[in-house]
Amino acid sequence: MKNSLRRSLVATMAITMATLTATAQSGTQTQPAPLPPIPPVRTDHAMVVSIHHDATDAGVEILRAGGNAVDAAVAVGFALAVVFPAAGNIGGGGFMLIRPGGARGMGQAALGHSQPTFLDYREKAPAAASADMYLDAQGNVIPKLSTVGSRASGVPGTVAGLTYAEQHYGRLSLARVMQPAIRLARDGYVLTADEARALHSPLLTQFPTSRRIFQRDGDLYKPGDTFKQPELADTLVRIAADPSDFYRGKLAAQIAAFESAHHGLITAQDLAAYQVKERAPLIGTYRGLEVLTSPPPSSGGIALIEILNILSGYDLPRLGPDRSPAQIHIITEAFRRAYMDRGDYLGDPDFNTMPLAQLASPAYAAAWRKTIDPIAPSPSATLVRPAGFLPEPPKGDPAPHESNQTTHFSVVDADGNAVSSTYTLNFGFGSGITVSPLGFLLNDEMDDFASKQGVPNAFGLIQGPANAIAPGKRPLSCMTPTIVSEPPIVGKHGATTPGKLRLVLGSPGGSTIMTTVANDLISIVDNGLDIQAAADAPRFHHQYLPDVLQFEKAFPIPTIDALKATGYITQRQSEFDEKSPGTWGDNELIEVDPLVPPGEKHGQLTGGQDKRHTFGKAAGY
Repeated sequence: MKNSLRRSLVATMAITMATLTATAQSGTQTQPAPLPPIPPVRTDHAMVVSIHHDATDAGVEILRAGGNAVDAAVAVGFALAVVFPAAGNIGGGGFMLIRPGGARGMGQAALGHSQPTFLDYREKAPAAASADMYLDAQGNVIPKLSTVGSRASGVPGTVAGLTYAEQHYGRLSLARVMQPAIRLARDGYVLTADEARALHSPLLTQFPTSRRIFQRDGDLYKPGDTFKQPELADTLVRIAADPSDFYRGKLAAQIAAFESAHHGLITAQDLAAYQVKERAPLIGTYRGLEVLTSPPPSSGGIALIEILNILSGYDLPRLGPDRSPAQIHIITEAFRRAYMDRGDYLGDPDFNTMPLAQLASPAYAAAWRKTIDPIAPSPSATLVRPAGFLPEPPKGDPAPHESNQTTHFSVVDADGNAVSSTYTLNFGFGSGITVSPLGFLLNDEMDDFASKQGVPNAFGLIQGPANAIAPGKRPLSCMTPTIVSEPPIVGKHGATTPGKLRLVLGSPGGSTIMTTVANDLISIVDNGLDIQAAADAPRFHHQYLPDVLQFEKAFPIPTIDALKATGYITQRQSEFDEKSPGTWGDNELIEVDPLVPPGEKHGQLTGGQDKRHTFGKAAGY
């Protein structure tokens, strides 16, 4: 009887969704015609993809100089601190996922170790931080205190993370891989129109040093101007000579003195106590592929695995093409359920015990699948978690979050080693404060904690008490660096070698990061899009609460209307703001050994650089 009912529901879903897809495809509402597809960039040996062409060139320079993927990634990270100050940084933090491989992942590891690893260089709350530090006497959140100014910053981890990666997994010297960044800071780089406009930020205007460096004290930069940062160049030179100086030397003393003078919380003791955490990546599977992704304090990896586990029970292409209403419905319901679990259970693993194995269980995903209506949305307010799989969530009211001003970069070297790295200042230009006279912006990462239980953040994202502020704690993040490969190859005596590398994925986008990465993976693996088409495809997002299915402005209106007709509450990003492109995220993707046209060399790398920004680049050799 159950099987008969299931067959009937599936048949109903197929008929209904076919009708919806046809309706969407024949819609009459006017919308600008999509731009013609852009082919991916192809290289034979190695590739770097980032949001800025100068940073990509820095990585390629290091690869050509004999560096491996980690050397190149460190070069890109420091270069982005110069050329992309909205998110690239030495005053913030992030994650780096490293997967060793032989030639295209099929030979002996070229990084000197055989296992993938995950470097957590997320910012930490200063020792003086407290759970109610952003509340007034009445217990209300003080506006902007956790996002703007000196009290918004966590202890920065980027310098520790990038230099740790170089020292443990790089092939060249730190001084060599930092040369491009130092050169860009000292000699300057030419601003595009978008970059010059970004530097006009009112946030930077509020702080004298930021206004002087980034806005020439009111003589605002214009397209074509060369932007030089001599103070930052000097700081980078000092880091290249002795990275420990940033945490335990004269640089640390200068940072602490600046914080004290501006009523900040970061002390010399906080800097000296900072440590990079090397963690085991999470491993999932999807369509027979291995999905290597980020563990907590990233919430992205476990949410991605849960989403893919739920979707593994569906034949998505059979429902319709990529971004069809039928596919969007099922994918959205997977998003909804994973985000519900994210809010209840996840936080800093050094402070919390989390049921990761249960969340990643295929049996749990199968139980969630049974709650998905094949033709209608499941209202978030009525969603009930399957019983018998997870413990009760920690007690406490849900609370806030993470900005979309982050940046991601991907690297594959000629030996098949891969790096997927995402780092951030949190909101654009972080706290807005530039450390004088060191020339770098500080993060506003303290806003990623739950400032007050029950108060949603700017994205409406829900988090539990596991993410409350505490001294030395790392805030929960959505960043989801991910690497996909063929399963490991088991030898005659049980030894394993890495399977063939397939994809290097990641994106900024705050609460939308996990859904963006999931959609990229689905579009490529299930729907056959090439890497550039996946990067450029219009995005959709659902995060459990608020119970709204969100679309980028460019998303086809008939498709949105078709989903609205089934009961979804829908919203187009910045729909009524004519000046806003209404986008989120910025994919920087690499695919290995894709299907190539007849006559072309097999085994190439293809890069997908997100065209939502005008100054990014995929390149290699």
